[in-house]
Amino acid sequence: MASGDFCLPGEGMELLQQVCNKRLPPCNLTEEDLLQNPHFSKLLLSLSQYMDESGLSTTLAEEQAEAWKEVRLQKTAWLRSEILQRLIQEMLVDYYVKTQDTNLTPEDKKFHESLEQRLLVTELTRLLDPSQKKEMPPLLGLEKSDLLELMPPSEDFMRMRECLQPKIEEKLKKKCFTLLCYHDPNSDSDSETLKAAKVWQLADVLTSEKQENQNAKKKQKEQTVLLEKQSSIYSQVLLRCLSLLQRLLQEHRLKTQSELDQINAQYLEIKCSAMILKLRMEELQILSDTYTAEKVEVHRLIRDSLEGAIRLQEQDMEKSRQILSTYEVLGEEFDKLVKEYTHLKQATENKRWALQEFNKSYH
Repeated sequence: MASGDFCLPGEGMELLQQVCNKRLPPCNLTEEDLLQNPHFSKLLLSLSQYMDESGLSTTLAEEQAEAWKEVRLQKTAWLRSEILQRLIQEMLVDYYVKTQDTNLTPEDKKFHESLEQRLLVTELTRLLDPSQKKEMPPLLGLEKSDLLELMPPSEDFMRMRECLQPKIEEKLKKKCFTLLCYHDPNSDSDSETLKAAKVWQLADVLTSEKQENQNAKKKQKEQTVLLEKQSSIYSQVLLRCLSLLQRLLQEHRLKTQSELDQINAQYLEIKCSAMILKLRMEELQILSDTYTAEKVEVHRLIRDSLEGAIRLQEQDMEKSRQILSTYEVLGEEFDKLVKEYTHLKQATENKRWALQEFNKSYH
């Protein structure tokens, strides 16, 4: 069979992954493992018919379940005897405490002495361990028959046994009520009948709560595994996103930056033009406020008069240029005449000044 003959869609592959992870020991299968090895998942499904989620074969798992059942029965029997022995020991401790404070009746003393003697003989008999298969010398050279001689008389034993049962029941009832009140503090105010009914169901309630706690722990473990898986997938997705962002930045950053710079330049150019127009508008506003219509009319008259004076000066300057050009034709003779004229003019001015001074002194 070719590898392509056993292919499942995405949802079917995910369901197959969940089945393999639940019905088989923890193997942390992924979809990629199942896609790359399609026949491996088929092998795992076939193996799940012969083994449980712990990795044991079905036959061995049944034998283990029977063994655990027998262990629980033995444990229950041991707990019963252990509870009974501890209750008797507590009764004896309470008896010793009371002997220090109060005077007990002869019946109570006889009861507790017989109980203590019987308990001591029973414990010593257990220490001798007559069920051992190997032949070993008896402990301290004592035999079981030697211990039986220390048993209390049969009449005292029967009387002690009759009194022991109600006392044990009373102490067990108090302990059960104490346990019930610890588990459910609201039961402290209930009647004894209601407490007894709740105690009767307490074992089932505790078993149910224990099962709920185990289921919650199992679910929490599954959620933890799922969270770790999702965290791993999330990290991989983040890494891919980062690499994609890096590639996009490298490919498009220069082009985008160039376009952004161009847009910024156009914006600054428009802003500068607007600023220049605003300054020109302010300048015109200042000129409009400074030069009123009357001032402009006066300035126009002044300008016309100045322009007329300028035209007259230009005409005079043109005439002077023509006269000057006429004199320049004469050359050096003209220069001599100019110098002679200047000399004569200065002499005339000097004589005129002397004549004025003379007239001033004469007057």
